Amino acid sequence: MPPLRGSEADPEAERPQYAGRYRLDARLGSGGMGVVHLARSSSGLRLAVKVVHADFAQDPEFRGRFRQEVAAARRVSGAFTAPVVDADPDADRPWMATLYIPGPTLGEHVKRNGPLAPAEVRRLAAGLAEALRDIHRAGVVHRDLKPGNVLLAADGPKVIDFGISRPSDSEMRTETGKLIGTPPFMAPEQFQRPREVGPAADVFALGSVLVHAATGRGPFDSESPYIVAYQVVHDEADLTGVPEDLAPLIRTCLAKRPSDRPTPDVLMRMLHTEMPTEIHDDLGVLLADAPAAGDVRVPAQREAEGEALREPVRIVPPPVPSAAPGRGEETHVRDRKPEAGAGTEAEAEPEAEAGKKAGAGAAEPTAAAPPDEEDADRAGRGVRRRWAAWAALAAVLAGAGIFTGVQMLDSDDAPALQTHTTGGTAAAFRPWHTPLMRRPAGHPAEMPFCTYGASADAPALFCVERGLKAARVDPGTGTVTWRRTGEPVRESDTPPGAPVFSGGLLYVRSPDGKRLEALDPSAGGRGATRWSKSLAGYGPEVRFVGGAVLLTSADGMVTALDSATHKELWHQRYPAQPLGQFTAYGDGRTAYAATVAADGATTMVTAIDPAHGTVRWERRLPGSLTVVGAGASGSVYLTAADPLIVTRTAAVVRYDPGTHRVRRLPLAAPVDDAAAVVRGETAYVLAAGGTLQAVGDRHWTMETSVSRASAPVLDPRGERLYFTGADGRLLAVDTRRGALLGQTPPRLATGRSGYLEKLPAPLPDPRHGRIYAAAPDGSVFAANAENPARW
Repeated sequence: MPPLRGSEADPEAERPQYAGRYRLDARLGSGGMGVVHLARSSSGLRLAVKVVHADFAQDPEFRGRFRQEVAAARRVSGAFTAPVVDADPDADRPWMATLYIPGPTLGEHVKRNGPLAPAEVRRLAAGLAEALRDIHRAGVVHRDLKPGNVLLAADGPKVIDFGISRPSDSEMRTETGKLIGTPPFMAPEQFQRPREVGPAADVFALGSVLVHAATGRGPFDSESPYIVAYQVVHDEADLTGVPEDLAPLIRTCLAKRPSDRPTPDVLMRMLHTEMPTEIHDDLGVLLADAPAAGDVRVPAQREAEGEALREPVRIVPPPVPSAAPGRGEETHVRDRKPEAGAGTEAEAEPEAEAGKKAGAGAAEPTAAAPPDEEDADRAGRGVRRRWAAWAALAAVLAGAGIFTGVQMLDSDDAPALQTHTTGGTAAAFRPWHTPLMRRPAGHPAEMPFCTYGASADAPALFCVERGLKAARVDPGTGTVTWRRTGEPVRESDTPPGAPVFSGGLLYVRSPDGKRLEALDPSAGGRGATRWSKSLAGYGPEVRFVGGAVLLTSADGMVTALDSATHKELWHQRYPAQPLGQFTAYGDGRTAYAATVAADGATTMVTAIDPAHGTVRWERRLPGSLTVVGAGASGSVYLTAADPLIVTRTAAVVRYDPGTHRVRRLPLAAPVDDAAAVVRGETAYVLAAGGTLQAVGDRHWTMETSVSRASAPVLDPRGERLYFTGADGRLLAVDTRRGALLGQTPPRLATGRSGYLEKLPAPLPDPRHGRIYAAAPDGSVFAANAENPARW
């Protein structure tokens, strides 16, 4: 939804002061269906709130469309859209609040400044291809991609306004007897077979949008929408004025038959600097028409900087292995059955008993995985399909005038052949997916927060969420061993943090944050409370460092309690750290705290021995800094804020306490609301907008397509980085190359909504070759960490 810039008078007599609980501060503009206002959330986020015109609010058909718009926008991640924060399509005046994104629409920019330069058009094409890939992965077809629905934000184009979009599997993709869309940017099938419109229609619209961006007009132009419709269906597109190197690509997007158009993934490969060593089976019908692979060559492009074309790079598919699992093959796994219900306060019902009471309502598991010989046979078919995919891609791009030759790359570069082994322990593991509680229809989105720990009997996952004090989950099967429900959920409750496993006990906070409880984590203990402590008089932060619980009083006194015996270990004030918020990293032998000076020019960093509370060293460092981790050599890493915008990270600072050397590592570009993690002598910085950067011994930048993700985590070897998105996706990144290894499908719950202010980080389990994560449908799931490409 764009921040509309209209200055005309509001056509409506009434001007609402609130939309739900959001006060409407300033009117940004008026669109055809409603008025857009600027507002702020309780946490300070700037929002663009769309309030429907009063006349449309009385129309049941329009309410249905608006409800569909909200649902579609929620299904898509916020990396390439304006994320939905809240909405109420059933209010007297339906409204939807998204994050406010400053910037003009593409239509406004072209009207004001003229067509874009060729390099800008190419970057726009790459950004929109990524956006469509993200939208289509969420199962949504936009159906109205046009210059007015492309917002030119500082971090790339955003696709907005899902007012006529539909799920790709919907049986009602257009209303009977009505044609919906904007004719100059509609695909032929939208005029001829509107009920059969699929993702390829968005690709056709993308081609038309790029022509408009490059020339200021569309490929089919007339004052009459009827003539435009005839041209779209029957005439060739007018590409006069389109850059020569982009014309073949745009022409393929504007193919009359949907099956002749490239997918967003193929478009990205055509536009990106480096082509991958493998093409997935997402080319659709193109595979069937693939000719034999010939000599083709791709002119590479420096996408980020928009530089001139370099020398061509040569690319071909990897060699065929004799018998290896084929990447991209469909895998049948057994999901956990949904629970029939949840227990009451202090209840600890074994999952097996709950299953007996559930009756026949739960879904049956899918078929087991095929035998090894079938795997080998399917592997061969998968490799042959990938060769066909390569031939298909060559055909598409050669037809577009972009390829001219091909040559072998070293097969070691193929990510599909890179796997991790853990002594065969993961071979018998089957991915699982377990809901922790039954929620009523329309309940706000929930993501459980979990930790992994080895209790006295066996390792287990321990999870909490609002309304659930704790649950123990078998990490191998996803079975809930016991659960304890908590107090009734109140709006004033803060989102729970992850429980902490320390000293053989499981630590949780009460919903109001005023009490700390230690629970028995064992299967037989069933989460019984071993001790609890009031946090009255202490600050809101409770830190666990090594085997100690650190509590800080209002006067700055830090008290350390043994997490196993609850006995006081030490107490001490730190004048340089009035908040006393110490955190340990790595081996936990040193804890760090940092306090920024009032003028933001310097930061005092203190390192202590958590076992005794003694100060190891203190140093005042230049800049506004936040400690994010410790290096392998004993160095400490801190993120440095931009001097003008404190929420923006501009660099990473490395301080070596042995040599007192300070080294500043600037980021490729400053990023907002970043989280960071350190391994070895490299810091990995993940921004709210989805940019992931590595600085230090490794140096690269990539776009993840995930907006406002969880904090990133690394496996113990530092070879893979994991994080989750608000749509429930789990992503894995190769830390050596800065390449996406794989991602799970979204796990959004039907009928649930809400903006998740805090996301739980995933939990690697390298001992068993697994990775655990949570989803907004209130479930926990496990995936095989050895092969993210098959997620």
